[in-house]
Amino acid sequence: MSTGATIDTPGVPEAAIPELVIISGMSGAGRSTAAKCLEDLGWFVVDNLPPALIPTMVELGARSQGNVARIAVVVDVRGRRFFDNLRESLADLESKHVTRRIVFLESSDDALVRRFEGVRRPHPLQGDGRIVDGIAAERELLRELRGDADLVIDTSSLNVHELRAKMDAQFAGEEEPELRATVMSFGFKYGLPVDADLVVDMRFLPNPHWVPELRPFTGLNEEVSAYIFNQPGAKEFLDRYAELLRLIAAGYRREGKRYVTIAVGCTGGKHRSVAMSEKLAARLAAEGVETVVVHRDMGRE
Repeated sequence: MSTGATIDTPGVPEAAIPELVIISGMSGAGRSTAAKCLEDLGWFVVDNLPPALIPTMVELGARSQGNVARIAVVVDVRGRRFFDNLRESLADLESKHVTRRIVFLESSDDALVRRFEGVRRPHPLQGDGRIVDGIAAERELLRELRGDADLVIDTSSLNVHELRAKMDAQFAGEEEPELRATVMSFGFKYGLPVDADLVVDMRFLPNPHWVPELRPFTGLNEEVSAYIFNQPGAKEFLDRYAELLRLIAAGYRREGKRYVTIAVGCTGGKHRSVAMSEKLAARLAAEGVETVVVHRDMGRE
């Protein structure tokens, strides 16, 4: 997709700016897999590029006269002192009207420790300390960048194929939609999704778990869904929250935010959150928002 913007490139009149995605996040969280996925989708991928060179990379892409239309750059703490230049490079890109997206790969401390121990490699920031020390230092270093990210993907419970599927869902389309939403059901007893932008709690509704004939089924079952939405407040919540999401989506579009993850929780992530996620996703899709539904904890009990 062409952004329609241009950049000053002497000798190349009205050069189109390439699409730019910056991939970053925690070491061991799957940056290489995400980058490989974009490469397979036809993106020009540069791994571990010093942030100070990102504007130069974009300019070179502009000079290619369309041969390099999409660029993905992996930026991480391996850049050491170069990483400090990232903020300056992002400001430079903004001054040149370059549209950039930041994809941040996140994972829990436990998952990261297991991965580093599994490959018997030290964390790049642990020095003479432990792996957890390196992880803590990296989280602090990346805190501000994570806050600026357009898309945060939590890979704690994802395998390589599931991460690739998430990247494909976001980037495989030929035409970029105005806004993409992931509606994720989850169980509070398994923890909050760390990549959620919005979180809502369905535990104010009666739990079908305590109805013997409904307990074995999930919120995808028509009888379970009917039971939930026949409860006082269920339909009213759906209507009002869908209206709120319509307002939020309009604001996200104005601010250029392209991705949102809406987490819908109940106790175990099996009944109430699943049924409500399906209904909310249908409402968003009807509003023209490209929507993916993920049931994180369904089947986990």
